[in-house]
Amino acid sequence: MASHARPLGRHPRRNPLRHGLVGALGALGLTIGMVTTGATLSTAQAATWPTPTSSEGVSSTVSVSGTKDYGMKRLYGTGDLGSGSQDEDQGPILQLAAGAVLKNVILGAPAADGIHCLGSCTLQNVWWEDVGEDAATFRGSSSSSVYTVSGGGAKEAGDKVFQFNGAGTLNVSNFAVKNFGTLVRSCGNCSTQYKRTINLNSVEVTWKGSRLVGVNTNYGDSATLRGITVVGDSGKKIVPCQKYIGNDDGDEPSKNGTGPDSTYCKYATSDITYK
Repeated sequence: MASHARPLGRHPRRNPLRHGLVGALGALGLTIGMVTTGATLSTAQAATWPTPTSSEGVSSTVSVSGTKDYGMKRLYGTGDLGSGSQDEDQGPILQLAAGAVLKNVILGAPAADGIHCLGSCTLQNVWWEDVGEDAATFRGSSSSSVYTVSGGGAKEAGDKVFQFNGAGTLNVSNFAVKNFGTLVRSCGNCSTQYKRTINLNSVEVTWKGSRLVGVNTNYGDSATLRGITVVGDSGKKIVPCQKYIGNDDGDEPSKNGTGPDSTYCKYATSDITYK
């Protein structure tokens, strides 16, 4: 498993049985697309958190190449993938080869280390009911790698949702997140570091959470935020963009300020709507 920053104050795992599916988000103006069995995304209708068509336990990592459509099946970890812990040494439920496209799947609990992308990948209409260690980790080593998260959502992430360990660009659009630590984190202390570009567009964020993105200024990272809707954070406690000074020796990275600028955290106050 790729090494990555282990933020302070990691929360213990929650009991997944007490987390019901979140209700319809249409009234909040989210444009993800109505979720049905095998559905493709459409911005014409608002999404609901999906009900799985079936469930399947996964005891060892499933390798995915090409295009895989699960038709809204729920996958969850068993055996070595079923501890439900936040241990750093867990494998993923699904491992995507470079160029793979994953569609219409729900990751239930336990979710282990979610999904790993070994290069450019597309996650379309993928949902995490109770995030394990991380929801997805992006690990490609090429600066031309592009990781696309289109539609879907994640909740109950005691730490990170998306861990960006590799090089390239991560695009997250039409996504819903609730009860989380950090939505996207550029690895703060990986043994090999890269410049990383993060784009968030049309994302609905529901309290509670700590930060949307974390970037390393010393490696030239940048994050662009557009069309962000934050629900329930009346005190505006969620940090839109946290800057860090990263390292490659495993130390906890130091913070380097917050707020918009023209280089690292690219957004304006008008890009974030509070409801």
